[in-house]
Amino acid sequence: MPIQDVSRLTHPNQFMLATDLDGTLLAGTPEARSRVRALFAAAPRHAQLVFVTGRGLESILPLLSDPTIPTPDYIIADVGATIVDGAELRPVGNLQQEIAERWPGSQAVLKALAGFPGLQRQSVPQERRCSFLAAEADVTPALRAAVDMLGCDLLMSAGCYLDVLPRGVGKGPALLRLAAELGIDPGTILVAGDTLNDLSMFETGVRGIVVGGAEPALVQKLRRWPQVHIARGEGCDGILEGLVRHGVLPPARPARRTVERGDADLVMVYHRLPFDEVEVDGRIERRRPKSPNGIIPTLLRFFAGSRRGSWVAWSQQDSRTPDDFDTHVDVDPAYPRLRAARIPLTAEDVDLFYKKFSKEAFWPIIFSFPDKAEFNQAHWERFLDVNRLFAEQTAREAAEGACVWVHDYNLWMVPAFLRPLRPDLKIAFFHHTAFPSSDVFNILPWRRDIVGSLLQCDYVGFHIPRYVENFVDAVRSFAPVELGPAQPCAPRFLTYGCALGVDTMTTSIDAGGRRIELGAHPVGTDAALIERLVRTPAVADSAAALEDYLGGVTGIVSIERLDYVKGSLEKLHAFERLLEEHPEHVGKVTLLNIITPAAPGMEIYESLRVEVDRAVGRINGRFSTLNWVPVRYFYRSLPFEEVVAHYAACGVAWIAPLRDGLNLVAKEYVIARKAAGKSGVLILSEFCGAAVELHGALLTNPYDTQSMIDTLHQALTMGADEQAYRTARMAMIATEHDVVRWGDDFLAAVAGQDDDRAAA
Repeated sequence: MPIQDVSRLTHPNQFMLATDLDGTLLAGTPEARSRVRALFAAAPRHAQLVFVTGRGLESILPLLSDPTIPTPDYIIADVGATIVDGAELRPVGNLQQEIAERWPGSQAVLKALAGFPGLQRQSVPQERRCSFLAAEADVTPALRAAVDMLGCDLLMSAGCYLDVLPRGVGKGPALLRLAAELGIDPGTILVAGDTLNDLSMFETGVRGIVVGGAEPALVQKLRRWPQVHIARGEGCDGILEGLVRHGVLPPARPARRTVERGDADLVMVYHRLPFDEVEVDGRIERRRPKSPNGIIPTLLRFFAGSRRGSWVAWSQQDSRTPDDFDTHVDVDPAYPRLRAARIPLTAEDVDLFYKKFSKEAFWPIIFSFPDKAEFNQAHWERFLDVNRLFAEQTAREAAEGACVWVHDYNLWMVPAFLRPLRPDLKIAFFHHTAFPSSDVFNILPWRRDIVGSLLQCDYVGFHIPRYVENFVDAVRSFAPVELGPAQPCAPRFLTYGCALGVDTMTTSIDAGGRRIELGAHPVGTDAALIERLVRTPAVADSAAALEDYLGGVTGIVSIERLDYVKGSLEKLHAFERLLEEHPEHVGKVTLLNIITPAAPGMEIYESLRVEVDRAVGRINGRFSTLNWVPVRYFYRSLPFEEVVAHYAACGVAWIAPLRDGLNLVAKEYVIARKAAGKSGVLILSEFCGAAVELHGALLTNPYDTQSMIDTLHQALTMGADEQAYRTARMAMIATEHDVVRWGDDFLAAVAGQDDDRAAA
């Protein structure tokens, strides 16, 4: 189709578009909508945009978070009764106050019209107006007289919408008042609309565009008006057509694809490459990740067959335009149809985007520690810049209609940049972390942008139902949302008696005209790998050596990354109190406390490490004997084989984060114990996602020291039969819902959208 060069205005200093929304700016082909958006993004000083709509301001809010819709400079809402600026939503001058002074009030209007049973009040937000559903036959002389007695005007449109407005108020008069307030020449204004309630805009005498598919009565009235163009194209197609007709844009030229398309049917968008880049003798070598466990090996499985794929991730380089840099590289001979698409980022990019901003601004909010959050607008701009690079590279990789799977909060804004570039793509997003309650999430200064970006997805996945509901609540705090079907959470997930339990889960929402499917998909672990490792001589020997080292003492294994959300200090304080309150455990239990260091450069965790060191030293100083040390502390990463050996050797696993999205250590532990032919006790914080999935864990409240003490004492005194029952139950859950099934179920749910929509 022909396209307009939206980067070049014919009259760059004289252009304001005042447009209706429904049926006009919000309609049209995706390509045309993208071009209209680009027009106002490319020329913000030369082209101003005004939303002129019958919607209430509250109903417009979701559009302001939608990255596919241009941002307005001003908003005229409520059929002209509300006039605000588009940035702060503040009234423009005294215009709104003047309108309010002419409004008798909703209660007075409703009382005066109570005797007209054909009027049905619309259930939409309304300010300084009353809107009804009515048939044209209901608009009688008596009704008009009643409205006139109120000092109001009556407006009927589309044969069913009736508005009672303050006298002299309408879209057209409001537009002229706004232009006068701003000192704008009406000759520079163009209006666009599609129904009779837009007529007053055209009656101002400015140039106009009636888009295709408009209400016939409007077309009939304006057909012979010389300053009005009756467009063939609907929505934004008609707007572009009219802008050319009025000389604002140059004539259309033959279309060309503005975004190069690739051939990947599935695109993984992940911050990490599926291999490690290691410098050896001045050369970069690509090596498989050290850990055989984790998400990356699972995601690679999807490319083992004939599926064409691309893996978009960053590669740290000296500059964003390095010499002799190959964007595309092969990943592994085992995946011949998969290529990595590397985005060159500098060390500063990585430091600001990932190590600083993501961890200092997002991480504390995600895990409900808002007092630790630090917000920096300059860092947000860098975050946007990096996300834009990811989106642009993804757009170049994906085949027509491909599936794009975006991973985690580091890439929250990728859908916002990707959807306008490639409206054809199916975008799925998975959160590998928690998602906080809406009152905590809304602390983020950029909450609207993030929600607006996620609403560009076709499918959004979370670990557990509670996070799904938290997301729905966050969306509802910005926009009217139509909820789709709810499904029961039991028996898959705990519903009651657990901090993160909910009884039903929303499976889809409709917001801003888009339907987004939602799902809960707790990540699994590689059960088969763990079972194999437990049976290897090396792991069996290591486990036996650990048991000999413990010398008949019950081992309590605790493995976590250095992070304030993991509750390492709280756990040590509770263990110290246990030895005080239950001296019978002194000399009988040993806490194997393994803490993995944070990534280099993460200064935010340094003070925590010092406090942990002190706590361990204090406990060991107080309780150690010549033959026994209460805490064995390891501040280092262990190979996964050694981790599995610790699972096999320890009768209790103590996992008590203050918050955690899921926690795979819990699943690894019960699988390893079952594979070793042993039972064990899993203590799990009720604030980690796995607590609602692993039926049989002992749940504890990490904020309540006494709860931690009592639960640990219960674990250490639990009978063998109960241990065996609980272990078998949890191991079955973790094995059945392993990481392979997680990936398969997620992509099946994404693909299931097409089936659902075809059947609808």
